[in-house]
Amino acid sequence: MTTWVRFSYQNETHFGTLNHNVIEIYEGELFGNNQKNQQTVSLSDVELLTPCTPSKFLALWNNFHATAEKTGLPEPEHPWYFVKTPNSYSAAGSLIRKPAICQGKILFEGELGIVIGKECKDVSVDQAAEYVFGYTCINDVTALEFLFNEEKFAHWIRSKGFDGFGIFGPGITTDVDPDALTIKTFLIGDDQNQERQNYPVSDMFFSPLEIVSKISGDMTLYPGDLIACGTSVGAGAMKHGWTVRVEIDGVGVLENVYQEST
Repeated sequence: MTTWVRFSYQNETHFGTLNHNVIEIYEGELFGNNQKNQQTVSLSDVELLTPCTPSKFLALWNNFHATAEKTGLPEPEHPWYFVKTPNSYSAAGSLIRKPAICQGKILFEGELGIVIGKECKDVSVDQAAEYVFGYTCINDVTALEFLFNEEKFAHWIRSKGFDGFGIFGPGITTDVDPDALTIKTFLIGDDQNQERQNYPVSDMFFSPLEIVSKISGDMTLYPGDLIACGTSVGAGAMKHGWTVRVEIDGVGVLENVYQEST
């Protein structure tokens, strides 16, 4: 497994591989030809950025048996998904800020993210792995009050598209068996460490490679595009000043602090 990160160092943007808090810097293109430039830098000396800049960030809803059973939703025939807009993209370590317009709860949703590695259209499930660069951690933040506040229209993009509501990182890990992964989410603060989510990828209606295959039938996926696989039971409201930690063994740990508007 290799974990790729993108970062700012001495006012320049770089990418490289992370190993034991040391980054080996590369030159070229993350999703193309690249090579080491023989320089290293400590993780503590850089600012992590989102590990890629997707042309689109697609996110699934109702992709877990456990959630469907709890909510009474039917098994989907095709992935149910929406778009998170580029203004929402946010990196590990960034603050999650409650928008001034919001009065209600702001939810965390710990998820597995798929990062596309090369242009992908109409691929089979058996072919899909060839087009996946790697996997990352996601916190799909949601302003719940706006999602179903109008009877005739569900505001998926509005409720999930506020600035900083599409958090992913800290890196992209390659050579992962996604079907064996478990996603955990913790709320940490006030001397507490609350495990709020703990669910396996194996409970998905559509596995990660099935998701890539089916969505590639709808639209062309490009290098760096990101797909969030959806969340299971346990997603809930964040608390002011607390850290949200999304942990996927073999992929990474994504931590961000939630802050109410002032």
